[in-house]
Amino acid sequence: MGLPVRWIVIAVLGCLLLGWWLSNPPSSLPAPDGTTVGNSVRAATSGCPLPPRVERGGMPLQSEIPSTMPRLSMEGATLQPLAGFSIEARVLGREDYRMGREADFSPTDLALGWGRMTEDAVLGQLQISQGGRWYRYSWKNDPPIPLGEIVRSSANMHMLPADDAVAAALGDVEAGDRVRIDGWLVQVNAPDGWRWRSSLTREDSGGGACEVVYVCSVSQL
Repeated sequence: MGLPVRWIVIAVLGCLLLGWWLSNPPSSLPAPDGTTVGNSVRAATSGCPLPPRVERGGMPLQSEIPSTMPRLSMEGATLQPLAGFSIEARVLGREDYRMGREADFSPTDLALGWGRMTEDAVLGQLQISQGGRWYRYSWKNDPPIPLGEIVRSSANMHMLPADDAVAAALGDVEAGDRVRIDGWLVQVNAPDGWRWRSSLTREDSGGGACEVVYVCSVSQL
C-alpha cells in the first residue's frame, strides 16, 4: 500500500525547507575560519579573546586584564595588554599609512566619535581632518558643543588588526559608518627597545592621547 497523499506532501515540503535553509544559512553562524558570516568579523577566540562588551549605545567601556589573558605578539614585537576596550562609535574619518614604524603594526587610524559627536547637527559644524597620526577639528565662530565635550567624546585611534579577516573588515570601514570595535588597549614593545603605548583615558588630547587598539572584532552597525 502506498503512502497517504498528505505524508507525501509533508515530505516534499520538508525537503524544500531544508534546501532553502542550506542555501540561506543564518548570518550569525560562525564560519570555519573563526570569523562570523555577514558584516561582523571576529578573530578566533583562542588567539584573540574578547573583553567585556559595551552595551548598545553606551560610552566606551574599558575593563581590567583577566589573569587568563594569552600572550599577544605582532610583527616580531610583543603586545602588552593594558586594558580591555569595547566601543560603539561613528567614524569621523579614516587615514591609511604605509610609511613609518607604526605602519608595520597599524595601517589604519580611525577618528571615532560617540555621544553627541555622532549627531549630524554637531558634525555638520565641524571641519575634521587626519594626518601624521593626528586627528584635528575646527569650527567657525563658536564650537557646536563645549570643547571639553568634543575632547571627551572623540579620539583618534590606531587600529592593530588581530588577523587578516579583521584587517579586511577594517578595510571596508568608511567615514560616516557606525561601528562596534572590541579588543585591547596595548603597548607595543619591539626587540630593539622601541615602544608605542596607548592612552588609557578618554579625557586627554594632544601628543600621546591616541588609543592603540589591538582589534579582535569589528562590525558595522
